Amino acid sequence: MCTAATYKTKDFYFGRTLDYEFSYGDEVTVMPRNYEIPFRYMGSCKSHYAMIGMAYVVDDYPLYYDAMNEKGVGMAGLNFVGNAVYGDVEQGRENVAQFEFIPWVLSRCASVNEVRTLLAKMNLVGTQYNEQLPAAQLHWMIADEKECIVVESMKDGMHIHDNPVGVMTNNPPFDMQMFLLNQYMGLSERQPENTFAKDVSLMQYSRGMGAIGLPGDLSSASRFAKVAFTRLHAVSDDSEMASVSQFFHILGSVDQQRGCCEVSDGNYEITIYTSCCNVTKGIYYYTAYDNHQISGIDMHHEELDGAVLTRYPLVKEEQIRWEN
Repeated sequence: MCTAATYKTKDFYFGRTLDYEFSYGDEVTVMPRNYEIPFRYMGSCKSHYAMIGMAYVVDDYPLYYDAMNEKGVGMAGLNFVGNAVYGDVEQGRENVAQFEFIPWVLSRCASVNEVRTLLAKMNLVGTQYNEQLPAAQLHWMIADEKECIVVESMKDGMHIHDNPVGVMTNNPPFDMQMFLLNQYMGLSERQPENTFAKDVSLMQYSRGMGAIGLPGDLSSASRFAKVAFTRLHAVSDDSEMASVSQFFHILGSVDQQRGCCEVSDGNYEITIYTSCCNVTKGIYYYTAYDNHQISGIDMHHEELDGAVLTRYPLVKEEQIRWEN
């Protein structure tokens, strides 16, 4: 499973974890403005906003897991198994396959407000990329520095939720995730006062007791609450290094370690990578499960008026700075 989050200091940050038991061969991929995007039902787009994100590239086509564009919009698709239902192709609609939803949005929208207008005309369909890659069951978080939304295509239609906590995980649907936060309203970053009973002498025996009850398991609902609490209380200065460091700490609160989540005999879900996008500046940072050193790729150091993808395979091996 996965977790996505936003963070705002001087700049705006957007990122996610990708938690799974294996990798397809992920690469940070820059799509320049003149790369021709072949949409299944909407023709080809030959000129558009540039974008950068993590993708599995097949036949020179980037299947993005998460990405941001040069205008300051970030977007990530996370598993939504059992709840995601896509429509059929309809005449007179803008039919967009789920695998091309991220480039469809980021290629043409400069704000979440523009995304809302685009979604009103769009029909999200379940066409698979090829016979080996069926349509993934996903929902999406889309954000800029002003607002954040969650898009869920379900049996009863498409739902667009305002996201006041700037966090998304997996199941249950987003409105239920927000409702479940009600059970944590008593949590605080401060040490608690004794409200149990005035005649019972109770004491604080540890720091951090204001957050007792905050879940720590790896379920989607628990990760949602944990990252929402962590993000909403996170404090850092406005510098790039402090902001990026704090963002990785926010998502690091739900890292998945090999051995804790067995999905089949001998196979364990792990945090394959964690991304942090400075959406304001167009810089894509990431860490990998076996590489805690932060790697960074600046989209503006590439030829954004070009027509060819630029691909950076993940640096997966641990990088250790020896001091003696």
